[in-house]
Amino acid sequence: MSPPVEQYAPSEDDPIEKITSMALEGKKAVILGIANDQSIAFGCARAMRKMGAEVAMTYLNDKTKHYTQPLAEALDVPPELYLPCDVRVEGQMEAVFEAIRQHWGRLDIAMHSIAFAPREDLQGRVVDCSREGFLTAMDVSCYSFIEMAHLAEPLMTDGGTLFAMTYYGAERVVEHYNVMGPVKAALQAASIYLAAELGPKGIRVHPISPGPIKTRAASGINRFDELLEKAAERAPERALCTIEDVGVATAFLATDYAKMITGDVMYIDGGYHILG
Repeated sequence: MSPPVEQYAPSEDDPIEKITSMALEGKKAVILGIANDQSIAFGCARAMRKMGAEVAMTYLNDKTKHYTQPLAEALDVPPELYLPCDVRVEGQMEAVFEAIRQHWGRLDIAMHSIAFAPREDLQGRVVDCSREGFLTAMDVSCYSFIEMAHLAEPLMTDGGTLFAMTYYGAERVVEHYNVMGPVKAALQAASIYLAAELGPKGIRVHPISPGPIKTRAASGINRFDELLEKAAERAPERALCTIEDVGVATAFLATDYAKMITGDVMYIDGGYHILG
């Protein structure tokens, strides 16, 4: 039996708790990829909720549901919109968007924060990556974003915003990032094409590039602690960003104040990316 999980409670100095704007009031948002309270997607979901958005969210499987249930409660997610979504399971993502159609009838924001590569491929050289591992990483980390956009489009009848999580390793060689570099590069390329195709319908697309953050997803990257230390030393702000930093900036991009911004990679990394 899994140990009990305490109800989520933000810290006293949490920047999301200082939000006073209700710029997302009336907006409907679905968040794919929350694994625990340290997930970047959870920081984004909290900020959107704080700005007034209603939130739907997914969990990977019954094991992760134990950890995400208190988070869904903290976000006031309706039980009908707290749903399983393993992008490798046929029909699960379609079921999520069908539930949104039935419950809300429309959608304004969809966030994709999902990435995976088999450990042996992730921790090895790109040149040694297996075909199966590469295709798995591309399917889970890139194609599923395209699928999400396809399912979200008909629900975004008044326009909307799509988000995907990328990383600087898509553009420059980052030691130990390995196969996820080419995969995230494909995700960024897909994002600009989606932005061009969906722009006439008022749908914006934002690939978000946070600096390195110690999350469960990042734990599979070899020597990740060294990457964190290097980023903190080199970033102009001499600090690592947090999931709350990413959340506040991303929530702003979902507001109507940012309606003329689309297609560009949005760096939230204390300036780390400008140093090359």
